[in-house]
Amino acid sequence: MKRCIIFFVTILMCCTLNFKAEAAGDKCITCHKKVSTGRVSDWKTSKHYDEDITCSECHGNKHTKAENANLALFPDENKCGECHEEQFEQFASGKHNFGWTSLNALPITHVEPDELMEGGKGCGGCHNMGIKSEEQKKDQLKKGYRYQNNSCDECHTRHSFSKKEAQDPKACQQCHMGYDHPQYDMWDSSKHGTRYFVKEKGNLPKEASAPTCQFCHMPDGTHANKTAWGFLGVRLPLPKDKQWASDQVTILKALGVLNPETGEPTPRLDAVKSVDMVRLTAEDFNKERNKMISQCTHCHSKNYAQTQLEMGDKMLQKSDRLMAEGIEIVAKLYKDRIIKKPEHYTFAYPDLLFFKQTGGSYIDQVLFRMFMKYRMRTYQGVFHANPDYTYWYGWAAMTKSLGEIKELDKSMRATH
Repeated sequence: MKRCIIFFVTILMCCTLNFKAEAAGDKCITCHKKVSTGRVSDWKTSKHYDEDITCSECHGNKHTKAENANLALFPDENKCGECHEEQFEQFASGKHNFGWTSLNALPITHVEPDELMEGGKGCGGCHNMGIKSEEQKKDQLKKGYRYQNNSCDECHTRHSFSKKEAQDPKACQQCHMGYDHPQYDMWDSSKHGTRYFVKEKGNLPKEASAPTCQFCHMPDGTHANKTAWGFLGVRLPLPKDKQWASDQVTILKALGVLNPETGEPTPRLDAVKSVDMVRLTAEDFNKERNKMISQCTHCHSKNYAQTQLEMGDKMLQKSDRLMAEGIEIVAKLYKDRIIKKPEHYTFAYPDLLFFKQTGGSYIDQVLFRMFMKYRMRTYQGVFHANPDYTYWYGWAAMTKSLGEIKELDKSMRATH
């Protein structure tokens, strides 16, 4: 009898809590059960639902009917930060916060269809991440883009806002895949990824090591993620090796960060600095490198981890030698006026940040592919412990591209 009473009291408490949560947003739920069922069902699975966080907490209470749907507030990261202060502050200091700023700092953004970029159907679909200014948010609304107002729901998709979802490697796949940065694909087919999926199937014990993206890059749930080399694989101060330093200077010129005629910094350097794309001091680089080594030592010896990461550095050095040689060949074609300077270029020199919209010639596109696709895969493949990406999709493809550039150079000079 006592067990029956406890059971019915528990059921009554659950029903009371559910009724309380639904009653608080009754009007919203009644309507949205019909017009956007997924939102309601996702919310009901969330911790927000359990904590009586109802619709008006995030969306305000001005939207009361279909005719004034535009009055519904779209919460930004600051709204999330009211409750999740620690995570907000971590995110604000991490590289994900610079997604939107870096997108708009790139020259390519302003020559591509706006729907692909700020509209979120291409680059902006991932680079939406970043705390926007009030002016930026107004500009988005003016263009009719209402749904790219929050970075948190990139990983914790609305309205379930699941912590478990954000901790799953699949949450990283949407952005970290494809042409220029297939980190998920590298991890997925590496030994790390293999062990994760085998463990998921129950074919490894629970205690077995199986590192995920989050374990390495967002340990202990931190939202302040960074890497030592950054996205572009360049750093300041320049490497001590003279040839490598020279090659990195050549790459920085092709990125428009250094003036190819004088070697002096251009305004783009300030843009790169503002979005924390490169480590600007040896201390900053070593800080991020040591963080990664610390994570590696959960499974490996410190010496092994350090050696493997240094091998990644060496592969980057060797890929930079190929890259610089390719840039110098194309730069000579500009200098000899075999390729005319496009109107939107600042210098008569290759500009990798215009992506495939080079405006110069096909050889520029081959050079860009060599940089953004194959160079990335060469050194990122090493850091993600993926032999096939490092060699066939990276180094070997870079070598082939350089050969194509040399052949194109010969034919262009012969027919000029």
